[in-house]
Amino acid sequence: MECEKVATRRNLKEDIPLGCIFVLIALLSSRLALALVWIFTPWVDRAFSAVIWPILGIIFLPWTTLLYVILWNTGGRGVTGWEWIFVILGVFVDVASHGASARRRAAF
Repeated sequence: MECEKVATRRNLKEDIPLGCIFVLIALLSSRLALALVWIFTPWVDRAFSAVIWPILGIIFLPWTTLLYVILWNTGGRGVTGWEWIFVILGVFVDVASHGASARRRAAF
């Protein structure tokens, strides 16, 4: 019994840095974070039935797609209720990002 508790605590400590590294990667590049999630986990395949939607999400709406994939898989039942607010916030972040890059291009 005691060995299982120690092993569980040790596994929790090992998971924390990986989660922090993933958040850091997501903050630096949401496209890279989404690609890593797609390569190393089955989460993207669970959230989307067709391959075209995550590809379009990586190209046009990476934050929205990343949040949708994470929220779809953490609850185990899909995106419901208040979780949609985070997906909508992802849409706002993506639109703001596209708008800022268009404004920078127009300035030159």
